Amino acid sequence: MSETVDDEAADEHAVDRETVDRTREQAADADRVIVKAGTNSLTDAESNLDDEKLDKLVDDLVDLLDRGKEIILVSSGAVGAGKGRVGNGEETLEELQALSTVGQSHLMRRYTESFERHGYTVAQILLTQDDLENPDRFTNFHNTIETLLEWGVVPIINENDAIGTEELRIGDNDMISASIAVGVGVDLLVTLTDVGGVYTGNPKEDDSAALIDAVGENYGYVQGLVDESAGEEFGGIQTKVSGARTVSEHGIPAVIAKSTEPEVLEQIATQKAVGTIFVPINGGHNE
Repeated sequence: MSETVDDEAADEHAVDRETVDRTREQAADADRVIVKAGTNSLTDAESNLDDEKLDKLVDDLVDLLDRGKEIILVSSGAVGAGKGRVGNGEETLEELQALSTVGQSHLMRRYTESFERHGYTVAQILLTQDDLENPDRFTNFHNTIETLLEWGVVPIINENDAIGTEELRIGDNDMISASIAVGVGVDLLVTLTDVGGVYTGNPKEDDSAALIDAVGENYGYVQGLVDESAGEEFGGIQTKVSGARTVSEHGIPAVIAKSTEPEVLEQIATQKAVGTIFVPINGGHNE
């Protein structure tokens, strides 16, 4: 398919401007925000925890906190940070689980130090999908979240890789963040990644891939593009899109954006066009 045809198809399936503007306003007005940060948004090419990336993320989050918003952070990066501390090993399941314990402690130490620069306190919560699906466990989790937010503490959530083998799959934190967003009643989900949003192709391989600024009634078209372009290095976009779609079906806007974008969260809070925004559709699967 030629680039011209691609552009024409994208224009044909674009969400109307009034709907996009209304969704950006809703996202900007969000009082409770859940932000998910991926491993590549926190580590360098050698899997070392990148202090500059982490501090930048925290600075962006603090901008929202200083605006009076409640923030929940879902952070990947424990296994990656662990590899940088003790080496890659053979990466058996047991080694990956052990690496997560090394990396998680290092990750939380750095988050604590970084947030303390701004006078904020953080708390660690480790979850598995089972915790979110079990009513009693989820009630306990929800109560803890509400108490921490009432205290002005920033909850930092990660999957519990040390005991949950399923959570070592790619993209599981994307689905966990979506489940939390729906379960605790947030007003906005922001997924920060190493690409600028959802594209018409794989931007790591295709220079002509164009950013899709909004997803709503064009979801079927966008999902087809994502499935076609997703590969081994880009497959994570599928779970990010799926998570964003899940919350949009519950009336919650979602944004997928690049973590290195300057003041990325402030842009969202001031109704700027950044990344890909998902329009709340309150159920249904539009084609």
